[in-house]
Amino acid sequence: MECNFDLQPVYQHHDLLIELGRVEMAMEHLEARSENERQTLRPRLLTRMSRLRDALESLPA
Repeated sequence: MECNFDLQPVYQHHDLLIELGRVEMAMEHLEARSENERQTLRPRLLTRMSRLRDALESLPA
């Protein structure tokens, strides 16, 4: 008996959710950084978060 399961979309969804959680945690810990670091990191983290959310929305249901 041959079983062929396509698990790639499940893994991709899971991986994107994990990465989104990491970015959210990094955002929460920005206050512990210096002002210069916050000014540098915040836009990069927001951009990363936006791209991850867009990738999640584009996955097939």
